Amino acid sequence: MACHVWTDWHALPAVARGGTVALGNLDGVHRGHRAVLAAAHGARPDLQLAALTFEPHPREHFRPQDPPFRLTLLPAKAAALADAGCAHVHAVPFDQALAAMEAEEFLDRVLLEGLGARHLACGADFAFGHRRGGDVTFLGRWAERRGIGLSVVPPVADAAGPVSSTRVRRALQDGYPERAAALLGRDWEVRGTVFHGDRLGRELGWPTANIWLGRHLEPARGVYAVRAVLPDGSVVPGVANVGRRPTLGGDPETRLETHLFDWQGDLYDQEIGVRLVRFLREDAVFNGLDELKAAIAADAAEARALLKAG
Repeated sequence: MACHVWTDWHALPAVARGGTVALGNLDGVHRGHRAVLAAAHGARPDLQLAALTFEPHPREHFRPQDPPFRLTLLPAKAAALADAGCAHVHAVPFDQALAAMEAEEFLDRVLLEGLGARHLACGADFAFGHRRGGDVTFLGRWAERRGIGLSVVPPVADAAGPVSSTRVRRALQDGYPERAAALLGRDWEVRGTVFHGDRLGRELGWPTANIWLGRHLEPARGVYAVRAVLPDGSVVPGVANVGRRPTLGGDPETRLETHLFDWQGDLYDQEIGVRLVRFLREDAVFNGLDELKAAIAADAAEARALLKAG
């Protein structure tokens, strides 16, 4: 299902207003977020399902010096929200004006006047407005006065505790993409545009499609078994490395290099997605290209066996 992404809440057309709206940063669109979406839809199945999120993430606005931490950038977030049934995604620009907006003003101007929301759903820890001055109790009183329904959804939890974006990030940084997948309900995917590298992989016999991590969270550096989603929608197994190529002198940015099994073609300047399935080994420095080539061959064989078994 496709959905429409709106990046301006002012003067929205009638088709984008009057829905049941799930609220939150929704980074990752994990199982907890999906429970909020399901509650919004379940309360008012007669209305279009919409999600209100913020772009950039408020943390990116307030702490731009922090390392990248995003699980999903807007296009990937919108795709995951569409998969969960959203017809509309309102990516409200988070700037200084919005950060300074008091809680009641945010509700009146953005949710009521802007979106014309008729029902709302959020997690129990949802906070909003200047210095997070509004909480679910405040929201509930406001919604009741305005005749708007509200569903407050308790956390989705497993044996380790509530599902959260923080837990997903930690699992990826610790080298456990399968744990992240259990929290997300799907494999974590990095999307990016394939750039022209130095073609060393091709010279070694292992051509790779290279993308920069950019604003994505950096998972544990090393080698992974992966599945890549190509521009035509096909899914191809492969082996990938997350790192800065220490054997080759190092890169200023972290790249994701993916070798696709049994595939040939040109992906330059096209967007692909790379889904991390299993961490195989840590990044390493090798004594020359022959040793590097042998390591890649061993990694590829392990990734093939793992993905085939899976």
